[in-house]
Amino acid sequence: MSVRRATGGVKGAVRPGCRAAIRPVGVVGLPWAAARPAVCGHVVAPVRNNARMRISARADYAVRAALQLAASQDSGPLKAEAIAEGQGISHKFLEGILGDMRKGGLVQSQRGGNGGYWLARPAETISVADVIRCVDGPLVSVRGERPPDLSYTGPAESLLTLWIALRAGVREVLGVSLAEVAAAKLPAGVVALADDPEAWTNP
Repeated sequence: MSVRRATGGVKGAVRPGCRAAIRPVGVVGLPWAAARPAVCGHVVAPVRNNARMRISARADYAVRAALQLAASQDSGPLKAEAIAEGQGISHKFLEGILGDMRKGGLVQSQRGGNGGYWLARPAETISVADVIRCVDGPLVSVRGERPPDLSYTGPAESLLTLWIALRAGVREVLGVSLAEVAAAKLPAGVVALADDPEAWTNP
């Protein structure tokens, strides 16, 4: 997830009325538009209606490929062609993504007629966040920097707390394991967020 200013200005400053475009790589279709109870019962700081959630195609494809592997982890390796066909993903694009996931230690592969890809660890121990970080980097960044590395002054001083809270909320939601998603057994807190009718509206 990256946070980008929609207008120019001094680095580290936020102009009054500036509409920052917040681009988390995270949950498809779930706008982070208002304070909601987080998975562990904490309240996520609000990011109001000028925020937008986006997921890169690369992250979306990576998570879907990982879920395909999670669903078949007891059936042996899967060839990239089978994963691509099962998820309707470009085979050529997927090969590059699987290569990054292999380098990141999330999947293993083997060549040959009986080869293919498989998860390097049990699906229960790999989160959606792990997959996204592997192919897209940090879940939350501001101007390409991690929130703890930032500093603000004056009326923008508490903005850092907002970015940290946002990152914590995203981490909680995306901490769901591949096994839970593949089995359609999402945590109650995540289901509660999606059950709110406002979560399905586009501001």
